[in-house]
Amino acid sequence: MSESATIGGGLRERKRAATRAAITAVARSLTSERGLNGYTVEDVCEQAGISRRTFFNYFPTKEDAILGHVDDELPEDVFEEFLRGGQGSPQGQISASLLQDLLQLSLSMSERMSSSEEETRQLIGVIEKEPQLMLKIIGATEEREAHFAQLLARREGVPASHPVVRMAVVVMGNIARHTSLAYFSEGNTRTYRDLLLENFEAARLLLSQPYSRPASDPHHTEAPSAEGQS
Repeated sequence: MSESATIGGGLRERKRAATRAAITAVARSLTSERGLNGYTVEDVCEQAGISRRTFFNYFPTKEDAILGHVDDELPEDVFEEFLRGGQGSPQGQISASLLQDLLQLSLSMSERMSSSEEETRQLIGVIEKEPQLMLKIIGATEEREAHFAQLLARREGVPASHPVVRMAVVVMGNIARHTSLAYFSEGNTRTYRDLLLENFEAARLLLSQPYSRPASDPHHTEAPSAEGQS
């Protein structure tokens, strides 16, 4: 690919990101003023200076426009750094730095996603006015979780169905959801970073406790094998 093509592609993506950000700003402002049902997509288009078709090229619903587009705030270098962390481990083995790197990934994502204080306060106000929007914030979609599983699997050189990959997706997803719930709650004065670190440490302490694996149930009878039935 030529340098001019690379530059052109970067410029186009920056313009797309700027358009998405403008749509989100208008949608949040209108929701804050009128409530979610107090305006139409056409109202957003008029204020943002775009067509209805353009709106739906960027967002499927008003709710999605309000919350914004996460890809604009998560540059590829964040994920590339995370992937590099597993390069020193043998293929197919879980790297010793995975937990530390998952924490760093979460912190990097929160830093890249952080808006200005005014924008954050506006979003919190919108969510307080329309609590159903919280479902979109804390409800991780199957598509996003599948993408995260693929990222972990690629880093560790294991299948996406690997138990550690599946549990990492579950644990990190719930830490993120619990942190967001606390961060956007009424009266919260703590930073997202502090809440994230607190929840991550609580999960680490819980899962680092020793335990004994329960013995097999003596009353449980294994199903006979095919050979035993012959």
